[in-house]
Amino acid sequence: MKRILIANRGEIACRIIRACKALGLTSIAVYSEADADAMFVQMADVAEPIGPAPAAQSYLNGARILDAAKKHSADAVHPGYGFLSENTAFARAAEAAGVRWVGPTPDSIDAMGDKQRARAIATSAGVPTLPGSPRFAAGELDGIEAAALAVGYPLLVKATGGGGGIGMRRVDSPEQLLASVGATQQLAAKAFGDGTIYLERLVARARHIEIQVFGHGDGTAVHLFERECSVQRRFQKIIEESPAPNLPQALREQMTHAAVALAAHQSYRGPGTVEFIVDADSMEFFFLEMNTRIQVEHPVTEMVTGLDLVQAQIQLAAGNYQRVEQADVKTRGAAMECRIYAENPAKSFMPSPGPLNTFRLPLDMPHVRIDTGVREGDRITPYYDPMIAKLIVWGEDRSAALERMRTALAASQIEGVRNNLSFLSSVVAHPDFQAGQVDTTWIEREREPLLAAMP
Repeated sequence: MKRILIANRGEIACRIIRACKALGLTSIAVYSEADADAMFVQMADVAEPIGPAPAAQSYLNGARILDAAKKHSADAVHPGYGFLSENTAFARAAEAAGVRWVGPTPDSIDAMGDKQRARAIATSAGVPTLPGSPRFAAGELDGIEAAALAVGYPLLVKATGGGGGIGMRRVDSPEQLLASVGATQQLAAKAFGDGTIYLERLVARARHIEIQVFGHGDGTAVHLFERECSVQRRFQKIIEESPAPNLPQALREQMTHAAVALAAHQSYRGPGTVEFIVDADSMEFFFLEMNTRIQVEHPVTEMVTGLDLVQAQIQLAAGNYQRVEQADVKTRGAAMECRIYAENPAKSFMPSPGPLNTFRLPLDMPHVRIDTGVREGDRITPYYDPMIAKLIVWGEDRSAALERMRTALAASQIEGVRNNLSFLSSVVAHPDFQAGQVDTTWIEREREPLLAAMP
């Protein structure tokens, strides 16, 4: 394997290009009209235009992407995260075209990438799951009110084929149900090409803990410990860390065992993440979903384990992966990631596209890593996710990581677009966060004090 086409854009495309360079592989970028001058396009060895700015006409157009792969003699395609990364039809089409898929097998994506089917597999494997409903296709409403009553309120409307909290809505009463279902179906169809949804019981005070796994494709897998992902707005993570604070060791072991069992059962291949909801009151855990791809927050795990997940993913696909056994996986210290977005925290975190007139992050600080796909002078467009960068730090323990993150955020400067730098500083300085006492609705409850405390 010598040439890899990257079926993605922005920060994750840059990350994969760096991994290709480290492995001596040729990187092939595909780009929309909006990304013609983007950082990842200039970093890649080869770049090919694939259509207009809207994702449906470019980054979600599998046929055009595979045409580019054929044109440039790509041996493999890496889908990154989002877009077509968990699209079974695209994975199968790539393999049918003779292009290796850098990711889990299409069967694994079918089994675990479909959120509702994954719940059934988890249940059959003895992993606790929350009450949920059958699936409902886009526009399908017959029986959904009865299904909601069976699940129980409050509940969540969730996209079956999606991820990252996109389109997910909380419903507290029957009066809110139909509008929330319609909105989620519509957004899921736009974001993932699949408007199918299901309902799931909501845990009022929930921690979001996920286990990073790496499957060898032969029925064995290892875990790379956990990440705490409870600091969220609009059901999307903005801060992740490892290890999870105040997590009982017995519970950690139960969740890692369950995650490895699920991955091994599927003969899972490469990195994936098994996500759990932990009831913050009872400390019971429940299977949430499995992301059959590399995740946005993978640098947190890389910082504490010293492993390069993207390189390992590519090496496994190429057939030259040096197998890592569970006893070889160690963690050291603590790591934390803040996602920096072009958004307005005071306006419900609405995206704020515009120019990056000033963009300065602390590149030279020790134990600080910056993952980004933009440079000073670039524009954050309205077409895609408004993430500007990921700021990742490591410390000898959580206190050291917290202090380093506070210092790194204070040293960062962005002008030209509204952004969440000050809000992140406020979160990291809050006594609840400092004590590791947060849950997935914490920002919602503390939003006004957090906004008032912004530096």
